[in-house]
Amino acid sequence: MTKLRLAIVGFGKIATTRHVPAIAATSGVELVAVADPKVKSPGVPNFASLDALLRDGPEIDAVTLCTPPQVRTVQARLALEARKHVMLEKPPGATVSEIAPLLAVAQAARKTLFATWHSRFAPAVEPARELLAKRSIKSVTIIWKEDVRVWHPGQDWIFAAGGFGVFDPGINALSILTRILPRPVFVTGAELGFPSNHEAPIVVEMDMADATGLPIRAEFDFRHSGPQTWDIRVETDRGPLVLSGGGAKMSDGDEGVVDAMKEEYPALYRRFVDLAAKGECDVDLAPLQIVADAFLLGRRRDVEAFGF
Repeated sequence: MTKLRLAIVGFGKIATTRHVPAIAATSGVELVAVADPKVKSPGVPNFASLDALLRDGPEIDAVTLCTPPQVRTVQARLALEARKHVMLEKPPGATVSEIAPLLAVAQAARKTLFATWHSRFAPAVEPARELLAKRSIKSVTIIWKEDVRVWHPGQDWIFAAGGFGVFDPGINALSILTRILPRPVFVTGAELGFPSNHEAPIVVEMDMADATGLPIRAEFDFRHSGPQTWDIRVETDRGPLVLSGGGAKMSDGDEGVVDAMKEEYPALYRRFVDLAAKGECDVDLAPLQIVADAFLLGRRRDVEAFGF
């Protein structure tokens, strides 16, 4: 079997801790180069930019973009126009409208554009989707709280305009939500707390609903210390169904149904290899659209300044 020759663009924490091990664990893909202006990877050629990689680097079939969302669209277009398959880390871009033109370029070139939502590949997500399809859902509560200093140490871009702030982890919850519920959801109201010295929110409270009026409440907080909390609680006619640990665990009433290791990124790469072999795209913008609507509808409030 011919392996997909892949380069990672943007070699920060998520690339080194998640993507590199996942590539090594996936039989149909191999890492052959890295592009990053500051960080180097041992064992493969390194380049300062994607342009330099495409010009002077080894032959590649695909790129994974782990750069900040503010610059990802230009890089994705460059790679697609060079006839490379493209995997986008989440969120796929800084705006909703910039993705459709990329999809058109990919489809015209018969290349893959894969907008990934890694949390959808957590072990409890599909079992929850199957159970909820058979139940009457009464309400949903999302509590997603983590410490930005742990997960994004010193990464000021995340609080710049287009960096998403707390929506960077919060969109993981939204990707699960939009996968497990039987109907589309939309924002009905939101309050976004912006640090006085930054341009993206650090705390968000948001209300959503579906066409039936299902009440959905979400709380995202990037200032959380202590045990990190990634929980979704769904009240149903047969009792509560709870996903915890970001989708690693699921309890149905008092019974634990799923408690498994999260292997999201190897699953992403298996999916990417399959899509590339077929020249197909996988682009679902529902989680990103919810974030955009929260910015449109949300009331802004100032909170205390934040620094790393």
